[in-house]
Amino acid sequence: MATEDKNRATAAAILPLVGGAANVGSIAHCMTRLRLGLHDRSLVDDEALKAVPAVMGVVEDDTYQIVLGPGTVARVTPEFERLVEEGRAAATAPGEAAPPAPASASASADELAAQGAAMKAARKAKNATPFKLFLRRIANIFVPLIPALIGCGIIAGLNGLLVNLGWLTSVTPALAAMASGFMALIAVFVGYNTAKEFGGTPILGGAVAAIIVFPGVTNIEAFGQKLAPGQGGVLGALGAAVLAVYVEKWCRRWVPEALDVLVTPTLTVLLSGLVTIFGLMYVAGEISTAIGTFADWLLSNGGAGAGFVLGGLFLPLVMLGLHQALIPIHTTLIEQQGYTVLLPILAMAGAGQVGAAMAVYFRLPRNQSIRRTIRSALPAGLLGVGEPLIYGVSLPLGRPFITACVGGAFGGGFVGLFNQLGDKVGSTAIGPSGWALFPLLDGNQGLGTTVAIYAGGLLAGYLTGFLATYFFGFSKDLLAEFDVAQEPAESTVPATGGPTSPPTKEPAGV
Repeated sequence: MATEDKNRATAAAILPLVGGAANVGSIAHCMTRLRLGLHDRSLVDDEALKAVPAVMGVVEDDTYQIVLGPGTVARVTPEFERLVEEGRAAATAPGEAAPPAPASASASADELAAQGAAMKAARKAKNATPFKLFLRRIANIFVPLIPALIGCGIIAGLNGLLVNLGWLTSVTPALAAMASGFMALIAVFVGYNTAKEFGGTPILGGAVAAIIVFPGVTNIEAFGQKLAPGQGGVLGALGAAVLAVYVEKWCRRWVPEALDVLVTPTLTVLLSGLVTIFGLMYVAGEISTAIGTFADWLLSNGGAGAGFVLGGLFLPLVMLGLHQALIPIHTTLIEQQGYTVLLPILAMAGAGQVGAAMAVYFRLPRNQSIRRTIRSALPAGLLGVGEPLIYGVSLPLGRPFITACVGGAFGGGFVGLFNQLGDKVGSTAIGPSGWALFPLLDGNQGLGTTVAIYAGGLLAGYLTGFLATYFFGFSKDLLAEFDVAQEPAESTVPATGGPTSPPTKEPAGV
C-alpha cells in the first residue's frame, strides 16, 4: 500500500470512532499526538480506537489526543483534515456507527488498559485547576514551534560538524543562516501564537513582539541602560502579546464600531509597545538571564544530585501536567546558550521506563498478552514516545512505574555528574527524546564526548530501570495475578491493551 493510501486509511479508520466529521471542532498535532477538540465526548469509542493498528494509545486532556508517534502524526493529520472537510461538505451526521471492535486478546491486558484509562481520567480531573489550565495554554503557544526548532537544530548541528572538520566552507555560512534565522525571529512567532491562544488578533501579538527583535531598539534607553535586540526573548514576547490581547479587548468594548478598524489596532500596538519597550524588555531580560544562570549553577554545583532529582521526578511531573512549565525555560536556554542542558537529563525518565518494561517482559513469561503489548510499544519507547508503556504497562501495575522513575533518576544523575565535571550535554531543540535526541545533541565539548555521555545516561537508565523493576517491581500478589497463561488471541493487541471492556476487578496491588 502506498504511503499516502496508508495514512488516509488510518485517518479514515479514526474518524468514525471519534463521532464523525460533525463531532470534530478543532484539529491540531504535536510531535506524537493528533489533538482533537470534540463536541460530544460520549460519541468516542476508546477501545476501538486503541485497536487501530497505527494508534499507540489515547490520552484525555483539554483535547482528545490520539498517540500516533513521530512522523506518522504529521502525515495522518492532513489526511484527517481532508476527510473532516469532505464529511462536513456531505453533511455527515455526528453519530456514525463505529465498526465493531475486535475481540479482546486477554483478560490481563484488558485489565491493565482499563486501569490505565481510569488513571488517565482521574489525572485529567486533578489537572483541571486554573494554574494547570494556564500551563496548558503556555504549552499550546510553544508546541507548534517544535518542528521548526527541530529542523533548525539539526541543521545547526550539521553546520557545526562541517565547521569543525573544515569541510564545505562555501556552504557553511548558508547553513548558519538557515539554522539561525528562525531563532532570530522566534519572539515574533511566540507573540503571534500567544495572541491567538488568549483570544486576540494573532498578527497584532506578532507585531508587538517584533519590537523586541527590531535592531533599532539599540537607540532606546530604559532603566538607565541601552536596550539590545532580542532582550527579554520569548518571555518578553509572551508578556507583550498577552498585554496586547487585553488592550485589544478593552478597545473592542469602548471604541465605537465606526472607528474600530482604525483606533483598535493603533492603540493596541502603541500602548503595548510602549510598555514593552520601557518595561517588559528589561524585566523579561533580567528573568531570562536569571534562568540561564540558575540552570548553570544547578548543574555545576548540584551535578549528580540535581540530575538524579530531575530525572526521577519528570514522569510524575508529566502525570500532574506540570512539565509544561518547562517549555518556556527550555526555549529561553536555547535562545541564550544555543542548547538546553535540562532536556537530556529529563529524557532519562524515558530510559527508565524502557528498562522497567523490559523487566516486566521477563518477569511475566506466561502472560503473552502483556508481553505482546510491550513488544509493540517498545520501539516507540526507545524513540521517546512513552505513553503506550506508561498507560498500558507500568502505571496500572503500580510498582513498575515507581521503579521506572528510579531508572530515570540514575540516568539523570549520570548526565548531571558530567555536567558538574564541566562536560555540558544539551539539546538544540525540544520535543524529541530517547534515541531521537541524538541528532540534536550539542555541548561545550566535542560531539563525540557529548554523544557518549548521553548514551551512557541512557544505558544507566535502561539498566537501573530493569534491575529495580526485576527485583523490586513485583509483590507476590502481583505476580500471582498477572504471571498466568492466557488464551491465544485472535486479533492483534494494540500498544495500550485490548479493545473490549474488562470484567470489574480491583487494581493490581502495589
